[in-house]
Amino acid sequence: MQQYDAYRKATIDTSDNVRVVSLLFDGAMNFLKIARMKMEERDIPGKGIYIGKATAIVGELASSLNMEEGGEIARNLRRLYDFILDRLLQANLKNDAAALGEAINILEVLRGAWKEMERIQVAAHAPPPNRARQAGMAVQA
Repeated sequence: MQQYDAYRKATIDTSDNVRVVSLLFDGAMNFLKIARMKMEERDIPGKGIYIGKATAIVGELASSLNMEEGGEIARNLRRLYDFILDRLLQANLKNDAAALGEAINILEVLRGAWKEMERIQVAAHAPPPNRARQAGMAVQA
């Protein structure tokens, strides 16, 4: 059991970054869905609050990019994050539902990619199956 606990801890440690980014995307999407609802309700202050929260998350994602090690992928992500931030600014300043929709659509695609990376990483780090237990055999220690 001690070996499994060590394995599980190593898996958690290596997957933490992917999980955190995935959770950040979830948070940004939730805030933008609320912002869209506030925009539809003509609740300008509420819309601004939630766009601001999503903007902070996207800004954090952009600032966490390692431009030296990330190469072209990091540069492309930076451009996407900058575009999203611009769309959020326009959505907030001009009450532009189309700009908000563009930001949401791009974030949705990026979030899906991170969710897939998270799924692959979890599957790759899953402990090997206990063949005896799968076969219905009890193993006595």
